[in-house]
Amino acid sequence: MQLAYYSDYAVRLVNTEEPARGTDTLTSVDSVRGLFGANQSAARRATEADVTRFRSVRARLRAVFEAADAGDETLGVDLLNSLLLEFPVSPQISGHDFRDDDGRPLWHMHLADHPSNATAGYAAIAAMGLAFHLTEHGVDRLGLCEAPPCRNAYLDTSTNRSRRYCSDRCATRANVAAYRARKRLEAGRTENTGRAAESAQPTTASGDR
Repeated sequence: MQLAYYSDYAVRLVNTEEPARGTDTLTSVDSVRGLFGANQSAARRATEADVTRFRSVRARLRAVFEAADAGDETLGVDLLNSLLLEFPVSPQISGHDFRDDDGRPLWHMHLADHPSNATAGYAAIAAMGLAFHLTEHGVDRLGLCEAPPCRNAYLDTSTNRSRRYCSDRCATRANVAAYRARKRLEAGRTENTGRAAESAQPTTASGDR
């Protein structure tokens, strides 16, 4: 498993809540377990207590994205470092499930967690994955969707650092809104120009008829 994959753990958790819309899908043990994806052995460790613990970690991860989005690199790194200290992992070389044409293992780095609970395991992997992404690509590659009221987190992997939205859906919605705003502005300018032209027309006095 590539280390870059782990950064998605952070995005997945942060986006279980949309504060501006007042929505939160992290409400049960099943929703916690769903975040682990294919890692079902880790998911089975989740209990009711992890719902509250996951929400706490989620708030701290969102704070990292908010700091990065605001251009405060130092704060973003400090917040992420605090998570790394609290939830450590052990890097290991692994070759399971990956074989070359000759049947030999394709060795790769794997993050092994030694958690006391499901939250600790997930937080360790999410924080480390995000740290790898940040140091490899830069703090400005951590973003929050610019399509209001979304504000979902995303990782910018574009070649020219141009990503501004969390999904194609939000990008389309923002572009449509911008287009309609331009049309309203153009219509307003045309209307104002017409009124100005009318007011500039000379008036004819009744005695001159």
